Amino acid sequence: MRALIPTKSKSFRRGWRLRYRAEVIILQGDIQNSSIFQGRMLTWLRELSDWVWQDRLWFPAGLGWADLKDRDGLVFAKGSDLWVIFPIAVCFLIIRQIFERTVAVKLASLLRVREKPRVRAAPNTTLEFYFCNASKFPSQSSVEELTKQSGCSVRQVQRWFRRRRNQERPSQIKKFREASWRFTFYLLAFIAGLGALIDKPWFYDMEEMWNGFPTLPLLPSQYWYYMIELGFYISLLFSVATDVKRKDFKEQIVHHVATILLISFSWLVNYIRAGTLIMLVHDASDYLLESAKMFNYAEWRKTCNYIFILFAAVFILTRLVILPFWILHTTWVYPLTIYPPFFGFYFFNGLLLVLQCLHIFWAVLILRMAIKFLPGNDIVEDERSDREETDSDEEEEDHEKTKNGFVQNGNGHTVLNNNHHHSKTD
Repeated sequence: MRALIPTKSKSFRRGWRLRYRAEVIILQGDIQNSSIFQGRMLTWLRELSDWVWQDRLWFPAGLGWADLKDRDGLVFAKGSDLWVIFPIAVCFLIIRQIFERTVAVKLASLLRVREKPRVRAAPNTTLEFYFCNASKFPSQSSVEELTKQSGCSVRQVQRWFRRRRNQERPSQIKKFREASWRFTFYLLAFIAGLGALIDKPWFYDMEEMWNGFPTLPLLPSQYWYYMIELGFYISLLFSVATDVKRKDFKEQIVHHVATILLISFSWLVNYIRAGTLIMLVHDASDYLLESAKMFNYAEWRKTCNYIFILFAAVFILTRLVILPFWILHTTWVYPLTIYPPFFGFYFFNGLLLVLQCLHIFWAVLILRMAIKFLPGNDIVEDERSDREETDSDEEEEDHEKTKNGFVQNGNGHTVLNNNHHHSKTD
């Protein structure tokens, strides 16, 4: 028996070594194959990058990235400069939190912004489950089914959903704080942009923005104007989930993305003079809208109306006149008299056309709000906002029905769908 033990032990060790060597060989093969795959991927990405950033796509014939290298004391825009926008965006998010919790709160108190009292929906498991998982606006048939499941009348179910929806709507203070933050930034950005451009020749003669293109040296004021604007719009994308959601939420996302792409691209290919003019045109009216909303939340109706009239005039002048007929004309028509068209030319102007379509969309909303200045209307509502529903609408309807001889019974057989009745103020 003892003679067999070493034999088995040697056989076992020999088999174990063979299996170990086989696994090592397989592992080495996997590592080699992985290295080959990674090498091929890097090569493919390098070739893709070379193709995407080739000179003929982004510059006129005979010009390219080599023309944007620093030389003779002149500094030009570089793609690596854009990395700074991310820490700037984080700084904006931090500053915003501090601003909204200190300055905005004190300003709201100074303007006497008051929170409207809201009646909370009574706890109801059945209705709460439907609200969270099915729909916040139940159809008439769903309401009738919910009355059977919850033991409530039709009117009680409708009232419960109305109050429950109101609970999720942002408060006046939250909307005021957000508007005051944006007002502060847009106002300061407009003043800074105007100060950076007021003494530049292309501010008065827009054809000058192409004089010497693309070898246009970068000015310190242009650098900071670009980085701060880009950082702010990046911060808006980061905070979009917590900001007040409006009816044009999707359009706002498209606007932010198109703006970031437009500003970044104009930086990369040195369309900086055109980019600064476009940013200034946008900042010219935005702070007026935010200030009008601030006074609207504070219920300073006449002040809000006057500022809104001024905003509408500036918006139409800058977005529907100056931008398409001056700036777009200078970026779309005039360059063709100097250079043959190239892909970067179409890409830049395509983004501008996306913004212009959004401007037309918002201009329609502004005109709809302007109708409220007609006789008998003394309140400006933000057409993009979700309006708050009140129980007084329901009571007024009951009063009218009583006057006309129709009274709704307690069982809710005569049904009115109150899902779309709203108060007049935002």
